[in-house]
Amino acid sequence: MLKESMLYLARQDAIRQLAQNNPIGQRVARRFVAGESLDLAIQVAHTLNRQRISVSLDHLGENTSDEREARAAADDYVAIVERIHAEGVEGNISVKLTALGLDISEQLCRDNLARVLRCAQQYGMFVRVDMEAADYTQRTVDMVVELHHTFENVGTVIQTALFRTPEDVERLLSERVRMRLVKGAYLEPPTIAYAHKADVDNAYLRLLPSLLERGVYPAIATHDERMINAAIGVAHERDIPRARFEFQMLYGIRRDLQERLATAGYNVRVYVPYGSQWYPYLTRRMAERPANLMFVLSNALRG
Repeated sequence: MLKESMLYLARQDAIRQLAQNNPIGQRVARRFVAGESLDLAIQVAHTLNRQRISVSLDHLGENTSDEREARAAADDYVAIVERIHAEGVEGNISVKLTALGLDISEQLCRDNLARVLRCAQQYGMFVRVDMEAADYTQRTVDMVVELHHTFENVGTVIQTALFRTPEDVERLLSERVRMRLVKGAYLEPPTIAYAHKADVDNAYLRLLPSLLERGVYPAIATHDERMINAAIGVAHERDIPRARFEFQMLYGIRRDLQERLATAGYNVRVYVPYGSQWYPYLTRRMAERPANLMFVLSNALRG
């Protein structure tokens, strides 16, 4: 019920505008979003790098409905790539296909993504294509696999909440595409996705061994220490070096755990979002885990 309520709120434009213009909402967002500008995101990236933590920068925004907006989004992603390189940041970028025009035209989206990949490729930089709601899963996997034949620096995300994910994992493994393993932040119908957290968790645990053993530098994205310990256990049992995978977490959540893993010698990357369109992002993060919601509320009260 909590997840359904939070995801409903994420879709309400009037509530979004109220939250984004509210000083309390803005203060809470700054705890979990680097700020509205790329300059602020770069500052956060440098701070994390000094703690031996890499970053993945994401300019928040999705579902463009105008070709000019989609091309402008590609321009933004290219600018992020150029800035990461110029600043010497240890990081890469995350992109959304709907921001690049997937709702308008697959060819437009493909051309925009290829332009971003081409720019990143010249700097040896990786680009992660975020996974969005299930309506986009097939098109996302297909486009990533297709472009991976030309650009080895592209990868994507898999959501263990979806029934189809094991088959997608096998396809992406066979194509040697890098994957980020997440539980999933979207509300999907019970005909295509697990309805209960325990089932999502079990699906996550089932995929860990093959991803760690056969994957190309997989990203284990979670704040759940049970999942993290399970991944460490699999790596230890199968003699998988720490350099072959990384843990990923969200900016502002479980900083203590991020630092602890980095200090222990594990590769850690923090997903650093920035931009004015923070409301849908933040509500989806709260919907993922009740603990995230309590963490957000406690920070709001302290502010």
